[in-house]
Amino acid sequence: MLAEIITIGDEILIGQIVDTNSAWMAKSLNAIGIQVKQITSVSDDADHIMEAIAQAEKRAKIILITGGLGPTKDDITKFTLARYFNMGMRRDQATLDHVTEIFRKYKRPMIDVNIRQADVPDGCEVIQNKNGTAPCMWFDRGEHIIVSMPGVPFEMMYLMDEEILPRLKKSFDLPFIYHKTILTANIGESFLAQEIAGIEDSLPAGIKLAYLPKLGQVRLRLSASGTDEQQLKQEVDYWSKQIVAQIKPFVVAEDDIALEKAVLDIMKARQLTLSTAESCTGGYIAHLITQHAGCSAVYDGGAVTYSYDLKQSVLGVSEETLNQFGAVSEQTVKEMALGAIAHFKTDYSVAVSGIAGPDGGTEDKPVGTVWIAVATKNGVVAKLHTFGNKRIQNIERSATAALTMILNQLNLDAN
Repeated sequence: MLAEIITIGDEILIGQIVDTNSAWMAKSLNAIGIQVKQITSVSDDADHIMEAIAQAEKRAKIILITGGLGPTKDDITKFTLARYFNMGMRRDQATLDHVTEIFRKYKRPMIDVNIRQADVPDGCEVIQNKNGTAPCMWFDRGEHIIVSMPGVPFEMMYLMDEEILPRLKKSFDLPFIYHKTILTANIGESFLAQEIAGIEDSLPAGIKLAYLPKLGQVRLRLSASGTDEQQLKQEVDYWSKQIVAQIKPFVVAEDDIALEKAVLDIMKARQLTLSTAESCTGGYIAHLITQHAGCSAVYDGGAVTYSYDLKQSVLGVSEETLNQFGAVSEQTVKEMALGAIAHFKTDYSVAVSGIAGPDGGTEDKPVGTVWIAVATKNGVVAKLHTFGNKRIQNIERSATAALTMILNQLNLDAN
C-alpha cells in the first residue's frame, strides 16, 4: 500500500522552517505497513496544491496533507480542497462548539476569522482536533483516501496517532514491514560495503540492504515486507546476524538508536557514570546525551570551558600547561578530562578542545584541529583529529568522535 505526503506552506519552501512533519509521518506509516512513495512540499497557491494532489492520486491510494488550515488569508487548503472536489462549504457545528469553548476558556472574544475555522468542504468527514482550532478533514473517494491535517506538529501527531493511523489500518489490508538496523562506527561506508559484499550478494530478493551514512557512523538497514510476520523476522534476523559477525569490531548497536543512546545503554547496564568537559563543541555533546529520557542514570553533568581561566578554575588545568602547549593540545585535553573526573566524581569523562572555525587556525594548528580525551579513574587517553573548515560539521564530527572514543574505552575495559 502506497501513500504520499504533501506539505503546504511558503515558509517551508523559503527555508524559514524545516519540514519535520513528513519524516515523522513517514516513519509512522511505515510502522503499520504503508510505504511512502513521495513527499512533496508546495506553496500557498491553489493551482499548485491541486496539481500536487492530482499527481499524487496517480501514484498512491493514500494522500496525507499538512498545513494551510489556519485562520488567516494565506491559509487556503480547505477552500482549495473544496474546489478540487467540486464541493461547497458548510459550517460544522461540532467544530464551532469546540472553537468557541477554547476561546471561552482563555477569555478571548470570538471574531469572524475564528468562527470561519468551522467552515469545511461539504463532502468531508470532520475529525475533531482536540489540540487546536483547525479541524482535520477526511475525504473517502473510493479508490483514494485524502486527509488534510493542521501543520502544527503536536496537533498533527495527536491526530495521526489517535485517529488517522487506526482508521487506515481498518480501511486497508496492510502487509507487515520489518526493519533491522545495525549501527556501526570507526569504518567508512565504502570499506563497510567491501567487508560485507559477499553477504550482500547472497541476500534473498525480498530483503533490501540500505547504507545510511552520517558523520563518523553508518547505519545498515535490512528491510522486508510480507504477510507472515514471524517468518519475516526470522529471515531478516538471520541475515543481520551474518553481517554483525562479519563486522563485529565496528558494531555499536543492533538497533535503530543514536550513537549517544548506545553509550548510555552500555554505561547504564554497567552502572557507570559520565561527565563532559567541552570547549569547541560548546555543550553539544551534553545536549545529545540529555535529549534522551533516563540519561540521569548515567550522566552527572559537565562544563563548557572556552576561556583559559575557566579551564583552570573549573577543571584544574594548570596555567603552565596552557601557556606552554595551548588550549588545543594533548596535554590540555588530558587535564580537562582528568579534571572532570575529579570535579564531578564520575567513572568516565570525555573532554574536547579544538578549533571549530571558520577562523582561529594557525599554521601548526589549522581549523579543524581537535583533541579529544577520555578519562577513567585508572588513566586517560587522547587522540588528535583533523577535520575540515566547516564550523557546524566540525562540532558534529567532534561529538561523534568523542562518543566513539567512549565506546572504544568501554569495550577495552570490558575485556
